[in-house]
This record gives sequence, C-alpha cells and structure tokens, in this order.
Amino acid sequence: MAAENPGKLRVGVILGGVSSEKEVSLESGRNIFSKMDRKKFDPVPVFMDSRCALWEIPLKLVMRNSTADIEIDLAEEAKPLPYEALKDRFDFVCIGLHGKYGEDGSLQGLLELLGVPYSGSGILGSALGMDKFTSRKVLAMSGIDVPKTVPVEKRAWEGSERAAILAAIETDIGFPCVVKPTREGCSTAVKKVVSAAGIPDALASAFEWDNVAVVEEFITGMEVTCGVLGNDEPRALTPSETIPTQEILSLEDKFLYGQGENKTPARVPEEMLRKIQDTAVRAYKALNLKAYSRIDMFVCDGRILVLEPNTLPGMTPSTVLFHQAAAEGLSQTDLITRIIEFSLEAHKTKKGPL
Repeated sequence: MAAENPGKLRVGVILGGVSSEKEVSLESGRNIFSKMDRKKFDPVPVFMDSRCALWEIPLKLVMRNSTADIEIDLAEEAKPLPYEALKDRFDFVCIGLHGKYGEDGSLQGLLELLGVPYSGSGILGSALGMDKFTSRKVLAMSGIDVPKTVPVEKRAWEGSERAAILAAIETDIGFPCVVKPTREGCSTAVKKVVSAAGIPDALASAFEWDNVAVVEEFITGMEVTCGVLGNDEPRALTPSETIPTQEILSLEDKFLYGQGENKTPARVPEEMLRKIQDTAVRAYKALNLKAYSRIDMFVCDGRILVLEPNTLPGMTPSTVLFHQAAAEGLSQTDLITRIIEFSLEAHKTKKGPL
C-alpha cells in the first residue's frame, strides 16, 4: 500500500479503537480521511482493532457499518502495521480516536516515543482533558467556574465509607444531581438522580466503566460548546447552543442525524457570546491544550460553567465543530488542514514530549 501522492505529507488516519466511543471514532476517522485535502496530504486509513493492533485498511473496509464488520475481514483484506513501523510509514498521524487509549494520552505517549507528530494535544493535556474531576480541579485553581463535584472511588463506596459518601453528596451537591464515570465520553453511563435512593444504581452503572465516578450538581440552563484553534495564541470559534431532546444530552443527540439540535451561533446576546469564547480560551490554556479542542459549558444565571474539554472532538460529517468552522468561513477540508498545520507547529517547537 504505497503512498499514492509522492512529495505530499503522508498522513495515517487512525480510527476505531477499544473505547465505548469506537463507533463514533469510525465515523470521525473516515470523515477526516475523505475530507482531507489531497493536494497537500496523502492520507491512509489505519484501523485500531479490539486488541489495539493497527492495520492499513482498503476503502471497502473503511465504508463498513461498524468496527465489528471491519474486524471480521482484517486478516484477508488488510495489512498489519506494527507500531514501530509508523515512523517510516507516515510523516504525521491524524488521530480519529475518541475516549480511552486514544484520547487520554496513551496513544500520544506511544507516538512521542516513536518520534511521530500527531494531531491535537500532548500527553498531559490529553490526560487532563479525559479526567473530569482532575481537569475541574485545575480549572477551578485557574479561576474558571466549574460545577460542584464530588468524586467517588469504587473501593471506598464498596468498603466502609458508603454512609460518609452519601452524606457528602447530600451536603455538598444535593438533589437532583448527575452521576457519570470520570473518564468516559459520549454520555456513557450518565444518569440524573433525584434522591439518595438512586445513587447506588447510578454509581454501579458508572463503575462498569471506571473505578472513579463523579457526582455533580444538576445545572439548569443553556448548554453551549465552543471550538478553539491554535497553540500559543488560541482563538475561539463561534459558540453553539446544544439542545437535547431530554434533560441530559444523549449520544444520539450528539451524533445521530436529525436527533439533536444545534444552533450556531448560540442564542445569547453578543456580549455573552464573547464571554463564552473568552472562557473557552482560558480553559484551553489552563489545561495546556494544543492545535484544537472543543470546550463544553453551561450558561446559567449569568454564570459560565465549564463541564469538560474534548481534546479530540467528534469529526463526523454533522458534528457541531464543522458548523462553527462554517460560521467562520472554513469548510470541513479547511478545518482539517488547520488542525494538521497547528499540530505540526506544536511539535516543531516543543522541548521534550508535547
């Protein structure tokens, strides 16, 4: 599978993976692959299977409906790609993965060891962005408003501290509240709880995905999200309002055609739009993010609370990040090019790992 465009930047687009978000990753990765500017780049789709092994895959596998459908025919249709071969095969890796082992610093660390530049934030920024509780501590220390949050460790909950944990939730958070895993995305195991009686089941669901859960205040207000581009002088895109079909934004709201609704720009006064953009940039800098990200927030009674960053935000055809780029006059291809350029810039100027 030799490069088709000699002289152009050879880009491996990694998609699939092992997280709860692997199907969204498949959609993001193939959209990045299909929309990448062929005049500048020579992209190659690279599938990460359920064992975290890499494969160069042909177009007919890229277009399969699910990661399981792709995996069935890897041995016959694809070419194994050892990790150590990445440096010789590609000049740059565009990470289309989401969630654990792709977005949390794991793959970033591997690529750093191999000396291969990659898209998005480095090891620390990626790890912080994935951990809701730790990122909120950093944001709060930086003077950025975040939801009231109580972390719950599985070992403590299943041991002798259950009564103390319930008391802390009732005192510090109150009801209703929201329970979720600390390091998951795409609304995985996110539950609204209206009384103490619902906490055990909600935590049990969260602990299926992580050993630490977070319990946070239930915020009533407008959910907004804002993309940010750049490195030392990042710039916010036009913020969007995210309108869920239920009280909590679901996976379907985020990615299913016609399910959720986004308004770009968000339906707030111009001054509030600027405040949202300013908060997004401040959060981006506080967490040491690079190249691009999307910051999820709530606007509530004049406050702007940062929920979490998405260091490798969804890049599906209908993703809100492309809506925001379009409001700035950027096509999907333009945005992907900007992301690659900013990422290369960050790697060119780094000292040690990004």
